[in-house]
Amino acid sequence: MVNTIWFLMIFVGILYGIFTGNLGEINNIILRETQEGVTFAISLIGIMSFWLGIMNIAEKSGLIKSISKGFRPIIRMLFPDIPKNHPAERWILMNFIANMFGVGNGATAFGLKAIKELDSLNTNKKRATNAMAMFLIINMSSLQLVPLTIVKLRYDYGSKNPTGIIGITILATFLSTFVAVIVGKILEGRKKC
Repeated sequence: MVNTIWFLMIFVGILYGIFTGNLGEINNIILRETQEGVTFAISLIGIMSFWLGIMNIAEKSGLIKSISKGFRPIIRMLFPDIPKNHPAERWILMNFIANMFGVGNGATAFGLKAIKELDSLNTNKKRATNAMAMFLIINMSSLQLVPLTIVKLRYDYGSKNPTGIIGITILATFLSTFVAVIVGKILEGRKKC
């Protein structure tokens, strides 16, 4: 469905450019913006590599396991169906930490591993479990304390205070995640009709 929407948006834009005589400008924009997109993606490699490296070191050194013990009560409250010491706990925590530090793209790998582990507990493969749904709800709620991508963009475009958005980001993250968890728990408690 999303592919269809994107195709229609691009197709309508090209048709509009043809009818208004701006097709040349559309080509210029495509060339300029694709170059900027590639430059931006390459500039994020440093940040992503750093945080993924930190997460891998933390995981291999046992720090994630230690942190996991500290966060176990929260994980148990959010995901009561996950057995104690199941690998899904570790991947969920690594995903949450990477998201909190604004490395959303890097957190994707951890999220996929978490979903795979959660799926191993799923008896009905045609339906997501409550734990899978809660994990996705929390991820979609913008679980982020330090939005590194936005800070990088603000820095690149000459902001005098690129980190000035961190305070409001923490507030927005807290509110959106709190509401998401409450709604998720309410829906989790509903029985099938």
